Amino acid sequence: MNDAVYTQLLDLACGAFLLAAVVVLWLRQLASIVRVFALQGVALAAVAALLGTHDRRWEVLAVATGIGVLRAGLLPLLMRRALTALAPAPGHPYEEDVSEARETEPLVNVAASLLSAALLTLLAYAVARPLVELNPTPATRALPVGLAVVLIGFFTLVTRRRALAQVVGFLLLDNGITATAFLAASGVPLIVELGVSFDVLLAVLVLRILTTRMRAAFGGTGLDDMRELSDR
Repeated sequence: MNDAVYTQLLDLACGAFLLAAVVVLWLRQLASIVRVFALQGVALAAVAALLGTHDRRWEVLAVATGIGVLRAGLLPLLMRRALTALAPAPGHPYEEDVSEARETEPLVNVAASLLSAALLTLLAYAVARPLVELNPTPATRALPVGLAVVLIGFFTLVTRRRALAQVVGFLLLDNGITATAFLAASGVPLIVELGVSFDVLLAVLVLRILTTRMRAAFGGTGLDDMRELSDR
């Protein structure tokens, strides 16, 4: 792979990675959000695979394979199962409530969320500029993309009210941190990535159990309802 093709493919993968994070802010159906998150996992695995192929680092290719399996396959599967478990059964007392499959009232509306994503992306490019100038390679020039996804993931985490939507925000944040590590250092050691991936998998399993029990006990996973209970 020559340098021109490598640069174009890396820019394409990073563009898809960032676009997926922005689309998450635009969508309201949780099933669609999970699908977009899976596509972002594919883009992240592609970024890692391109770096490993270009630098001929086979351990990075192994990490890319693991990222693809976990973040584009296993984690979205767990979230889809959690979403299915949250669906009200026929005759359930909360059946007429707003569906758990949709983020109905985020703290920030769609237009303001997209504007915030643009501003956060500009902030990421401004913050990363001194780092890029230290070593302007194709990977480091894409470094602001990873930082932008970190900021967008944190924004999603704090502005969504459904528990599952917040899980996606947490995972976007983690994906952004992983991408930043790859782009800044051309990959991370396999054992480090495995440790982080198992921690993320454990967190998602715990959150799936938590959201299911919240639904069974309170009839929903809206965090505003939980705050009302604490106020009482």
